[in-house]
Amino acid sequence: MKTDTADAHWNDQWANIEAGSKWLTPEPDVTAWAEAFAPGSRVLDLGAGVGRHALWIAERGHQVTALDAAPEGLVEIARFGSVETVEARMHALPFDDASFDHVLSWNVIYHGDEDILLRTIAEIRRVLKPGGTYLGTMLSKRRLPYEQAKAEGNEISQNTWVFDSPETDKVHPHYYCSAAELVALFSGFEVIALRDQEHERPGSYHWHLTLERL
Repeated sequence: MKTDTADAHWNDQWANIEAGSKWLTPEPDVTAWAEAFAPGSRVLDLGAGVGRHALWIAERGHQVTALDAAPEGLVEIARFGSVETVEARMHALPFDDASFDHVLSWNVIYHGDEDILLRTIAEIRRVLKPGGTYLGTMLSKRRLPYEQAKAEGNEISQNTWVFDSPETDKVHPHYYCSAAELVALFSGFEVIALRDQEHERPGSYHWHLTLERL
């Protein structure tokens, strides 16, 4: 069964993005991370959406590639002309080994089951240069009770849930993990920073992780 299906939801969202949307504003974690890059770094934004991070990083003089499976977001990014856009799946990156100094994937790679996730992590590891950094988010297991209180859910495979929540992407598979599970998933990386952070809604816990490719 195909489990990385959430791009269908997000493609519709990107096609109807409105001025002032939160999806147009870079996250403070991302801007702080990127401020430390060496000049002219090559950066992959994996799951770039409408480019809030890719465009901001490119404006600082870096070589940025924005990849997404949802074409509508890439169309928006391409309008600016400063970022290379690539339509592809996250678990099959069309890049050579050690192509990037840094990889970003904000609120993306947990959209699928453990097989998709492990293949995606292996691809991130492959395209990163040794010593390169990865910044990303994962869904925390601490979030699950809040999701279950809002809608009926079904664990379709280990740590992978879908919820009866029409009009949201939760009808598509999402992966939730503990800190120990997260560290085990990211073999071949050294953890630089890891914290479980609530986002804008109560109970919206995400792992924020910064890793170095070994």
